[in-house]
Amino acid sequence: MCHLNCFTAALCLIAVASAYEQTPTGSGRDSLSVQNPDGLRLLVAAENAHPMLRIVLPGYATSDKSIEVLFPEHVTAVKHGSPASEQLYRFIRGLQGEPPAWRRAGRSLEYQRELPGDIRLLARATLEDDGVRFRYEFTNGSAVAYDMIYAVTDPRLTSMFYDPRLERTYVHHADGFDLLASETPRRLSLPLDQWLPARYLASFTWPVPSQRVEQRGDGITYYNKSRAVDQPFIATLSRDKAWVIASFARTTGNVWSNPELTCQHVDPQTPLSPGQRASLEVKILVLRSSLDDALQRAIRQRESLK
Repeated sequence: MCHLNCFTAALCLIAVASAYEQTPTGSGRDSLSVQNPDGLRLLVAAENAHPMLRIVLPGYATSDKSIEVLFPEHVTAVKHGSPASEQLYRFIRGLQGEPPAWRRAGRSLEYQRELPGDIRLLARATLEDDGVRFRYEFTNGSAVAYDMIYAVTDPRLTSMFYDPRLERTYVHHADGFDLLASETPRRLSLPLDQWLPARYLASFTWPVPSQRVEQRGDGITYYNKSRAVDQPFIATLSRDKAWVIASFARTTGNVWSNPELTCQHVDPQTPLSPGQRASLEVKILVLRSSLDDALQRAIRQRESLK
């Protein structure tokens, strides 16, 4: 009888666990997390209603905020024939708005959101052995064609990864690694309030801008690297050089960073026809390793991304 009762109880526990993995989660998002065999964790940041994820290194407390990812920071699209883009979604920090119904399935955390224009977004973050894969699936339920739509994955690095002068943030050219901001050495001695706010950009498929420094009227200084990168890849080393955080995509127009947030951007774009579905993916590597190892992983995995 004891064996039968124990077996029945075990079946109940399995059923409950399975239901929890597949059941939508709203107010319980504070406990929603996944972990890989090495102890890297991915969890929903409960202090925000809008989707933010936290990547927690092995051995660190779940409250650690060294790697936070706006998922996404915004969604922007251009209708066919329109000269201007429109923002369909933008992240708002705090508890404003209705949180999505998060779901956990295996090592993935996901949600769906209805966007203006009858567009549905399915956003899924999957914890892999060496980092996190972020997937955005757009379904166009309208009769409107979009020449371009994209979602901005926005990892924000603090603590040991914080790099406000871009001294540890690298890109890759045909002749090897180079600091993203190597062509602006004066950034190292400028007072921070003169260096920031800034954006530093390096082209991949887009033409290299002829103007190296731009003022666009928004109070931000834009710096354009004079050489295109040969990989859609950007990486930041920890202060002790033991860890590397690297973002990459299958393709992108450019890679860039806002040094004030030490964010990494490799955001791909796609057209979206009426009644069609399109997917985009970005991956963030989280490695106790080297730049070379991170680059080789990105090269091997690029073709697997959407």
